[in-house]
Amino acid sequence: MNELLPDTAPDFDQPVAVLKHCHGRIRKQLATLEKLLAHLPLHRAEDGGADQQARQAASAVLRYFEKAAHLHHDDEEQDLIPMLRAVARGEDAATLQALAPVILQDHKDMDAMWQDLHEQLAAIADGSGAQLSGSTVQRFSQRYLNHMEREESTMAPMALRLFDAQQMKQLGEAMRRRRGIGPAASVGVAVGERVADLRKDYGQASLDEKDVADDPVQQFTRWFEEALKAEVNEPNAMGVSTVDERGRPSSRIVLIKQFDERGFTWYTNYDSQKGKQLNGNAFASLLFFWSELERQVRIEGKVERTSAEESDKYFNSRPLKSRLSAIASQQSAPIASRADLEHNYEDVARQCGETPRRPDNWGGFRLVPERIEFWQGRRSRFHDRVVYTRQEDGSWTRQRLQP
Repeated sequence: MNELLPDTAPDFDQPVAVLKHCHGRIRKQLATLEKLLAHLPLHRAEDGGADQQARQAASAVLRYFEKAAHLHHDDEEQDLIPMLRAVARGEDAATLQALAPVILQDHKDMDAMWQDLHEQLAAIADGSGAQLSGSTVQRFSQRYLNHMEREESTMAPMALRLFDAQQMKQLGEAMRRRRGIGPAASVGVAVGERVADLRKDYGQASLDEKDVADDPVQQFTRWFEEALKAEVNEPNAMGVSTVDERGRPSSRIVLIKQFDERGFTWYTNYDSQKGKQLNGNAFASLLFFWSELERQVRIEGKVERTSAEESDKYFNSRPLKSRLSAIASQQSAPIASRADLEHNYEDVARQCGETPRRPDNWGGFRLVPERIEFWQGRRSRFHDRVVYTRQEDGSWTRQRLQP
């Protein structure tokens, strides 16, 4: 239903050709949308959802319009049109003055139509739905086709006529940077100097303070379930930041093991660096980052230990080798070699057998949240941020923050 092998794209030293190539890819995705619309009523999986072919097609369309299409719009809005305005004169300037507002409005309208399609295509892609609005597909496709025709008949020829070699190079390099692609001449430049050019624009979803749950843990549950459904890579991975007695911070990634109205729980060695720091300063922060959904959640609060019964229950639920490793490792303490570490493990395995007891210095920490912020990536770094703050009576207030 969709092309498996993409065309070879021109290099960015031909920026107008790259823009036209993007139009060709958009036309292919629009054709896939049309085929998908005809395919869905005739093909169903056993569970009533979309079949595998439809899921793959929907995923391909999602991937393109969530990423490449926005970059293409930004190429025009932030570089091509301003550069043309700087050099156009006479009839060219008049044409551009009339055309540019139409192009920009097209982008906004197509973005709005895409949000309607995005939800339907996401459901088709994950197998939970099989409905696609024919009228929305038709309006979206026709708007894009008309839009591209306008650009190809006016702006592209104008750029080819008016831009000199230096301006073409400037446009091409801007397009490279937007995609995080360094120019060939930068091969010898240190990665640390090129990192500022790495950019990704966001645009999958929005977050409105009027639409979120009243309780932040309920909102977190909703987002966590969506991360699971989207098959985010390790959605349970979170950054934990603590501070030592001098106020110097430390961060590491751990796996959350439980969350509910009481807080967010993970398990570790109490004698580890984070354990010792939490003994001295019980306040910490957590960070979840789900790049596939362009979301992050920041959680701040005071940390307490879980009960011995909770720690025992979780410890005994772990695989045997994980339990033995927890006993054998003095987490964060130096050791001479990997061989010594393996030797410690073998000693513990011989001594403890199949039913090792949880050591007293290993157990759970639970962060009781006082502040939870939900962050949704948006285009042009104009992100959505909604923060919840716990009040003295235990209730929560929420408000929007500026990006």
